[in-house]
Order: sequence, then C-alpha cells, then structure tokens
Amino acid sequence: MVNRCCIVGCNSATHDRQGKKIENGLTFHRFPAWRRNHGDQVSEITKSCRLAWIAAVRRPNITFHSIPMSMRVCSLHFHSGKPANEMYNSHPDWAPSRHLGHTEMKATKTARYERQEKRKRQRTDSTPAMDETVIDDLVPPVETPAPAEDGADQTLLTECDFCQRRRAEINRLLEENRTLKCELGQRKMDEHFLKDDNVKVKYYTGLPHLEVVMGVLACVGPYMTQSSKVLSPFQMLFLTLMRLRLNLPIQHIAHLFFVDRKTVSKTFSDTINVLHARTSPLINWPGRDALHATMPHQFVEAFGKRVAVILDCFEIFIQRPSNLKAQAQSYSHYKHNTTMKFLIGITPQGSIFFISKGWGGRVSDKHVTDNCGILDKLLPGDLVLADRGFDIQDSVGLMCAEVKIPAFTKGRCQLYARDVESTRKIAHLRIHVERVIGTVRNKYTILSAKVPIHMVLPCKDEDMTFLDKIVSVCCALTNMSPSVVLK
Repeated sequence: MVNRCCIVGCNSATHDRQGKKIENGLTFHRFPAWRRNHGDQVSEITKSCRLAWIAAVRRPNITFHSIPMSMRVCSLHFHSGKPANEMYNSHPDWAPSRHLGHTEMKATKTARYERQEKRKRQRTDSTPAMDETVIDDLVPPVETPAPAEDGADQTLLTECDFCQRRRAEINRLLEENRTLKCELGQRKMDEHFLKDDNVKVKYYTGLPHLEVVMGVLACVGPYMTQSSKVLSPFQMLFLTLMRLRLNLPIQHIAHLFFVDRKTVSKTFSDTINVLHARTSPLINWPGRDALHATMPHQFVEAFGKRVAVILDCFEIFIQRPSNLKAQAQSYSHYKHNTTMKFLIGITPQGSIFFISKGWGGRVSDKHVTDNCGILDKLLPGDLVLADRGFDIQDSVGLMCAEVKIPAFTKGRCQLYARDVESTRKIAHLRIHVERVIGTVRNKYTILSAKVPIHMVLPCKDEDMTFLDKIVSVCCALTNMSPSVVLK
C-alpha cells in the first residue's frame, strides 16, 4: 500500500511513480486514535487531539469517524519532524502546523512554547512547584535590573518576587470567587432555598411545608422530561408551583432561574401535563361509608348523614376571543366579561372531589350540572346542597336523590318562618363551598387574573383545554392543605 501525505499540496509518498522508495528521510504518521477506554481525562485529550489533526488537514473525505488507512501526515509538517505525544497538549507539534496548504491555520504556539520552557528552566532551582500555566498566562517576563553602581542598599525586583506578588493576587481572587459561588449556591432556586422555612414554602408554593413538596416531586419526578439540562426536576416543579401560586411573568421567572423565556414556557407546560396526569386521583368521589364516618357534626345536626356534595360554580376571566361566536358563548352577564365557568363539588369535610371542565360564561348553572357528569355519581338517598341558581330538582330526582336550595319568596312579601329557618341552615353549611373556592383562588392567583386566550384552546389530541388542566392541578394541590371546614 502506498502511504501518501494528506496535506493539501504535499506530494510526499512512500513510493514514487516508478515504485522506488523515496530516500529523503521523510517519515509518515497516522492520525491519533481516540482512546475511550483509558479514563475520562485520556479520552477527552485523545479526542481533542484527533479533532485538531482533522481541523489542520481540512480535507472533505477525512472526518472524525472516517479516515482512510492510506492517509498519513509526513514529517515536513511538524516543527520537530515528528508529532508530539498526544498527552502533551501544550506542545507545538501536538497537531500538524507547518505548510498546511491553507492560510487559516497559523503556527502560533512555537514562540510561546519556547518561552514557557525557558521560564521553567529558570525557576527550577529558585521557585517551588506551582501551576506554570496560570503564571505564564498572567505574569509577563521581567528582566532583573542591574545593581546600583554606588553600592547603595537597593531592593531589587526579581522575577520571582513579581511572581510571588502576582500569585498572592491570584489566590485572593480565587478565594473571592469561591465565596461568590457559595453565596450564589445559597440563592439558587432549589431545595436548599426552601429548607427549614415553612413560611417561605407556603408563600412560593401554596403547600404547607417542604415535605409535601418533596412528596409531590417523588410522585411526578420519574415522569418529568427535562427540557433543559440547566433545570433539575425539583426546579421544574418549583418553577411551576411559583407560576401557579404567584402568577409571575414568564420573563421574571426566567431571570430567577437563569434560563430563557422559551425554557420557562415549555417547562411550565410539560410539568402541568405531568401534574394533571399524576394528581388527578386526588380529586376522587369518596364512598358513602367514608363520608358517613367523617361527617362534621354541624351537618349531622342539620341533615343527619345524608349530605353527599355541596355544589357551586366559579368563573375565571379570559381574554376576549376574536371570533364573534366564541365571544357570545363566553360572555357572562353576571360578571359582565368573557369568562370560563367551572362546576366544583366538595364533601362536607371540605375536600374538593369533583371539578368539571370549563364552559363558556354564558351557559347556565343548570346546564353545566346536567351535562358535566356529576349526577351520575349520586346514589339513592343522597342530599345535594346548592345555591338558588341550581334549578336541578328534576335532574337530581331522576337519580333518587334530593337537592336543597335556599327558598324563594315567589311573589310573597317575605318567607315563611320555616323557610327562613331552612334557608339559614342551608346557607350556614353551603358557605363552605364558597370558602373553598376562595381558598383555591387566593392560594393560586393564576386563577384570579385574566387568562390568555391560548390557554382556553383545546389541547392537541385531547378533549380538554390547558386551563382545565391548570384548574384541576390547583384543586388537587389545595386538597394537600388542611381543610377549611372545622371538624
């Protein structure tokens, strides 16, 4: 096989055209191999060396994983006539650098390398071992001045003295750097930021303490895909909880976590999807035995143990749609704005165990109740507490259940005494659902602001909107906090 030099414009080869061996003292050298099985440091250096050779040669048919066996580099392209050891990455012959056939590659290491070697020899006997690379880069060569002719006692500034002063300055800067890194680590938005401070945990996440946050992380962590290597799973969860809790702008969160806006937006979206999938079981309709066993005494005194659910609707403001039909469907005459309406059901104990999908603000409470699926969960004999707008007696009666709503005057001047007493009992107990709704809104303020229109569009390949998922997640997280109903 004829070995040829692969440098552009170099015609050196092991044999001439007549097949005779060239007798000019040239040697031919293979490209360095990537030694991947000799440790991380050796692997990194040998990989860099191979890439440096390929960059110096610049031939289209030579790539990192594809180098023809006949391709060599002759000794004409090395300062010392042969390549240096691949582990000596400061040597000028670590890669070919002479007569490369193109002007982009310049041999700039030779003079610096010679100066480094000269300084090493000068400091061998007088200076203890230290990091030559740092000193060489930061300390320029200083000539020793001649002593004064008059014999006066004059302090001479030698190169060693200068290096010592510069080394002291470098050590001071390194120590300052370590201190700043330590302070930055303490301010980093991770689990150490919330450690041993339940007030901070509650403010930023809405959850009572860090153990609950870590429990949520253990539940959703294995299913979270890191959209950025910069954020850990805890930071992805913390970022999402902060946005739900405080409704901070995306740009502000990006500054807090030292990432860009796109990373924050994608992380929030992906984490909400995981939280919705993993926390949905927390919004679960309990069995009748469980309800009866934990029924608060005020419900027992008023209606026995028959109360199964307390219903109400709440509305979330949304941006005005551009489509006229969508505007009409989402306009709420009660709120005088475009809204999305959600039906919520709580147990007498104060836990949220039903939340519907979002409906346009124009739809009535009765229509939402009849079509959201909550009636299918009622059992014969159950009692439902609701507000006056829930004219659902017939629908509930079909399930052999009963609904209690405050009484109407129906053209009379005032209510009868028995109606007043019944209304007082219902209002006294039904108020708990409004307290729960207020807790959800106050705890996660993203539900109190005007929601962007893109959040109320259906998710891809799903029959629900992104806002539906957010509301469900907020209700599930609220169930992790103590109930507003006193037992």
